[in-house]
Amino acid sequence: MHTIWKGSISFGLVNIPIKLHAATEEKDVSARSLHKKCHTPIKYEKVCPVCEVELKQEDIVKGYEVAKGKYVVIEEEELEQLKKISEEKMVEIVDFIKVEEIDPIYFNRSYFLSPNEGGTKAYSLLRKALTESGKAGLAKIVIRSKEQLAVVRVYENTLLMETIHYPDEVRKAADVPNVPEESQVSKKEIDTAILLIDQLSTPFEPDQYEDEYRKRLLELIQSKRTEETVTPKAKKEKTNVTDLMAALQASIDRTKPAEAKPAPRKKRAATRKKKA
Repeated sequence: MHTIWKGSISFGLVNIPIKLHAATEEKDVSARSLHKKCHTPIKYEKVCPVCEVELKQEDIVKGYEVAKGKYVVIEEEELEQLKKISEEKMVEIVDFIKVEEIDPIYFNRSYFLSPNEGGTKAYSLLRKALTESGKAGLAKIVIRSKEQLAVVRVYENTLLMETIHYPDEVRKAADVPNVPEESQVSKKEIDTAILLIDQLSTPFEPDQYEDEYRKRLLELIQSKRTEETVTPKAKKEKTNVTDLMAALQASIDRTKPAEAKPAPRKKRAATRKKKA
């Protein structure tokens, strides 16, 4: 499993060297956009609409919009300086909580934690302590220059870290439009709905669920693979073959020896008489 981050977990005076691994992966079936006419993949270029020129990476700076159409430009050196302040790679557990107290809307991404060199015993200690206490660690971590809240808990036999949103990153439910107020429903309607819920209730077994759309899409791709594949047309390279051939021919013509012009008829006749 690929390591994406190395650092340590700290709580109190305990420090555990760890590695971070992505716990989930996207299984989307991606498609390229092709030119309908020749089936060539389309390129997306960075172009300035005002200067009408294609931009290289060194031509691009980061701008933060502070008002409509007004930006503050931050240089790369300034960003690097900010990163240095938080460059210590540490999962700092600041509190211990019950996971049930966190609404699922806060959860973001999941990462497996494995012990790094010298961290096996401390890793096992934290795992055992979390299991027996029924608690999880609430931590702070900096990933890709962004400080995030995270929950460290036990998943099967592994420590799992789940990043969670800050409260100001979760939108208010009260701002959702067209949500109806409490309406009058009869007891009979409620009892019927609860009965239906009970009939459809089952223990959660994730293995029995699969992405039906992705499955059908892959089957469709496979069925068309042998007969209906398309190949982009070869790009026509700009050449000067025509001009080159013309230039070669002109050179040949220029170097040809001049043909001798035939003598006038009268002179030929005079020459013949002299010989006679």
